[in-house]
Amino acid sequence: MQLYFSGESLRNTMESLRLFGVEVSYRTILNWIKKYTRLMQNYTESIIPNVGDTWRADEIYLKVKGNMKYMFSMMDDETRFMIAQEVAETKEKHDARVLFMRAKRLMGKQPKTLVTDGLPSYAKACEQAFDGTQHTRKITLNGKQHNNNKMERLNGEVRDREKTMRGLKKKRTPILRGYQIYHNYIRPHEALNGKTPAEACGITVEGKHKWKTLIENASRKQ
Repeated sequence: MQLYFSGESLRNTMESLRLFGVEVSYRTILNWIKKYTRLMQNYTESIIPNVGDTWRADEIYLKVKGNMKYMFSMMDDETRFMIAQEVAETKEKHDARVLFMRAKRLMGKQPKTLVTDGLPSYAKACEQAFDGTQHTRKITLNGKQHNNNKMERLNGEVRDREKTMRGLKKKRTPILRGYQIYHNYIRPHEALNGKTPAEACGITVEGKHKWKTLIENASRKQ
């Protein structure tokens, strides 16, 4: 899990395991990743993080089975916690309400402020999914630029990993969910003083081997 989600391809992960005397095919590794991602996703989604009141949403294009798709995602501004994501066929016609409602359900709250780019569907979805949330687009107000740089940095992470994510064969692939777990619970962030977004939200994963801890905790919850 660590090798793959930190940047190695399936084949490079296979070669690294071979150095430790583990002889498996890259397809077996992909099956392990899918299996444990699904297990951990059910567990991590049962935990409500202490996110802030300002959330950000943005979209990024991805190739899924060779076709252009768009991944819409939402992140907490304060902790960089990746709240929710979904893959859509189009950008302009996508209904973001499903993403926003899912985010509200998983967090047990709604944001006081939502920051997005100028995509019209965000304004409509914010109005319909959230009650009284202030929607801030990428505009200049009182001489100050309200932009979505933090969200765009997250998109850059995903874009970098897309080059080696050979498991993107379908829209509902667990690979992107696995990267979300890696981003939230495993990878420390310099902007958070070396903490993970989960730790910034008050969630502690015990032990040095966080993947193992998450998998073991998820197994007990089944």
